[in-house]
Order: sequence, then structure tokens, then C-alpha cells
Amino acid sequence: MTRPVVAGLDGSKESLAAADWAAREALRRGLPLRLVHAWEGLPDDDACPDLPEIRAPQYHARRVLRGALDMLNERYPGLYIAAEQVRRQPGPALLAEAEDAELLVIGERGAGAVGGLLSGSVALHVVAHVRRPVVLVRAGETAADEHLPDGPRKASATTPCRDVAVAVDTAGPCGDVLDFAFHAAELRRAPLRVVHAWHVPLTKGVPGVEERARIREEAERALTEVLAPWRAKYPGVVVRENLHEGHATHVLARAAGGAALLVVGRRRRRAPLGPHTGPVAHALLHHVRRPVALVPHD
Repeated sequence: MTRPVVAGLDGSKESLAAADWAAREALRRGLPLRLVHAWEGLPDDDACPDLPEIRAPQYHARRVLRGALDMLNERYPGLYIAAEQVRRQPGPALLAEAEDAELLVIGERGAGAVGGLLSGSVALHVVAHVRRPVVLVRAGETAADEHLPDGPRKASATTPCRDVAVAVDTAGPCGDVLDFAFHAAELRRAPLRVVHAWHVPLTKGVPGVEERARIREEAERALTEVLAPWRAKYPGVVVRENLHEGHATHVLARAAGGAALLVVGRRRRRAPLGPHTGPVAHALLHHVRRPVALVPHD
């Protein structure tokens, strides 16, 4: 079965940017795009009286879908796009859609922003519980942002793609994360920037120069071993290893600068309630302005 790329829409600038990003990604992967507008307040066409106060939300939802569909059909005429209204709460609706999706893409407003069906707690709920990869996109993201500038400050959508950055924790499972990141870089014909944050364990106190160098060498060796099978699987991807001493959140937030996409792992949680995204992923979602792909893993 062919899995589509699914984009959630609510009419916000963030969701429209997410839909446009999803369209480009669907083209890269040779997959169809599915646009979904979910709201449990949508009236039933057969059972609802023809009252303006009841019909208005339905007309708005149709305009949201129709406007996005027309925009994307014009920009990407070779892409197959389906669109559907879903009479359900946005969070559960998107989680259900993601089960049969190759990738779920939604808009995200970042720290301090409010409003929008797919922002705030809804986005965090989806990210925390989705079992497929999900990409969060900010308002204003365009095709040119994925590409290197054509000269000083000159945006272009025809220059080579910016690299893909991936966060790697060598102490835990990262196969799904690396496979997604290598494939994303391969699709873009872009380099892969592998970022690993290392630190001196607190139990060692204040280490000397030699001890610090030894710890870094161990981190380099572990990263090389983790990457070896993926380098073999994706021989055409140029890999650049970046090791930085410091807290993972700070290191990754800096590393995302200039990347077309930041890929981060998220451990699958069994808890049914609460935004269990993990502290690093949670911080990145709020402070990184580039598209962020969260890949669940066991």
C-alpha cells in the first residue's frame, strides 16, 4: 500500500506553510499528498438545518481546503493531491491519519504563540503520541529556504539544497532516526550533518586536558561505529560529523542554523496522557525556526 504524505490544515499561516512543505516532500518521495481539515464542530450535511450560524464553520472549512488545494495544484501540477474534511477533534484525527501515512506534517507556532487548532497543546499532543515521523513547520517557510542563496542574501529555489542535520545519541537506539535522516539527505542530494553532544560525566569532577581528550576520542569512535552501516546503505550521501561539548539542547539549537531540516529522535512512550516529548525535543520544537522532523523509536 502506498502511504501518502499527510498535512493538517486549519487556515493559519503555519498550516499553509506546512502544506506547501509537505507538497514538496511528497514530490521528492514520489507519493501522493493528503490534506486534512479536522474539527468536531463541522455540521452533518444531511442532518443539519440550513442556518447561517451553523453553516458558517462548514463554509470556512471548505474555503480552507479549497484555497490550499488550488494553491498547491497551481504550484505543483504534477502532484496528486486529495483533500478531506474530518468531523473529529484535530488531535485524534491527525493521529488516526498518521497511522496510514508515510509522514505527517503540521504547522507550529513556537514559544509564546497562541491560537490555531494545530498549535500549542494540540501540536504537542500529536507529537507526543504519533507513531510515524512528524515534521513541524513554521509560518513563512518557503521552497527557497531549503536552498543555498544564489549570491549574498539572494534567495533561490534552484540552487543546491542546504544540508540536513541530525541529532545522534550514541548511548541509545538511533537506527530509525539515522535511516530517516540519510534518506532525507539522499532525496535532496544534500550533505548530512551528524551532530553529537558529548560531555564530561559529573562523577569525574574537573578533568585534566588528557582526560577530556580521551572522553572526546571515545565519543568520536562511538559515533563512527554507529554511522558505519548507514554510510554503507547510503554511499552517495556525504556525511559530516560534528561533535560538540555541551548540553544537547544548546548544541542542537545552534546546529540547526542553516540546515534545510533538523531530524531528532523521540522515544515512544506508553503513557496515554501528557505531552511526553522529552526535554530535548520539547525545547527544540519551541526554539528552532527550521523545520524539525521527529522520528519515534523504541
